[in-house]
Amino acid sequence: MKNSWWLTFGAFFSLGSFMFAALLSDSVPVQPIRYNHAIHISNGLGCEDCHVGARRNEKATLPGLDTCMQCHSEAVGQSPEEAKVRSFAGTSQPIPWVRIMQLPEHVYFSHRRHVALGGMKCAECHGPMETRTEPPTKAFRPMKMDNCIECHRERKASNDCNDCHR
Repeated sequence: MKNSWWLTFGAFFSLGSFMFAALLSDSVPVQPIRYNHAIHISNGLGCEDCHVGARRNEKATLPGLDTCMQCHSEAVGQSPEEAKVRSFAGTSQPIPWVRIMQLPEHVYFSHRRHVALGGMKCAECHGPMETRTEPPTKAFRPMKMDNCIECHRERKASNDCNDCHR
């Protein structure tokens, strides 16, 4: 009886230690495809070729299979990452991209408003993607209110709370 208590205690302690360590660690998101922005941009693609909603919609969207398959239905090169795209297409499953830019539910952000109407360049928030050979693991410019207010002041854009907080 004593031994089973210690075994149970040890198991729970070990499990708790692993969970606590996981909470403290800076986990780096692993994307399902090691997307190389640099090679795509050097081949003449722009941000909006893959992130099709940036100019027209509230959300820029992460590329769906239909977007990728416009160029990759046939092998373009020998990359195992490109083969993964076609593998996802074979299963008809969406590519399970991991979002690295998250906003609280009460915050409204429109790519269309910032890109099409405000004339912002993607790199102002997302950084120099044309040099990235690996997917980003964190936001280039964190979506924090101080950053937004500073940018709005510089551009003389509205800082009315209700424009973003809904």
